[in-house]
Amino acid sequence: MPHYVLGNFFIYAIINAITPGPGNILALNTITNYGWKKGRPLFYGIFAGYYVVQLICAIFVYGISSFLPNVLNVMKYIGTAYILFLAIHIAISKPPAENTEKSASFVRGFMLQFVNVKIYMFGITALTGYVTDYSTSVWTLILFEMIIATIGTAATLIWTGMGALIQKFYKHHYRIINIILALTLIECIFSMLN
Repeated sequence: MPHYVLGNFFIYAIINAITPGPGNILALNTITNYGWKKGRPLFYGIFAGYYVVQLICAIFVYGISSFLPNVLNVMKYIGTAYILFLAIHIAISKPPAENTEKSASFVRGFMLQFVNVKIYMFGITALTGYVTDYSTSVWTLILFEMIIATIGTAATLIWTGMGALIQKFYKHHYRIINIILALTLIECIFSMLN
């Protein structure tokens, strides 16, 4: 895999992981409402769910590449469209409204990831856009999905650790931050199509 493709894979993964999504927003809300100690079970659930969902994505892409290899080319264009949609959505989005979660349980965090469409699209798009042109080995796909899950977990920890600080900063500067992130994602599209 060329270095520029690997670099764009990491750019895409970091931007996708750090932008507001259900897991990050729930983690931010939980830390500001419950603190680290009471929120810890929920955070662990989010992290565990992330790894399980990304493992499922790797197996899905491996199955597609093994049994329907021509579908990967189509998925690359679907992934490109998704990244473009994500870039537009990020550019025009506003900070989320306050969340009123009442429970900080492991199960709640874990199950959130199974309905979190963002991380399914994240994992599948990353593999079909950056990895499968160079390898469709199940172990390579799993490795890259574990990298994605680790980046996602680190991003959630950033949201968790920074709590109200990020929330205030993001609310005041969300427009410029979102436009920069969106433009960077659009650049990532070009490496997927080359």
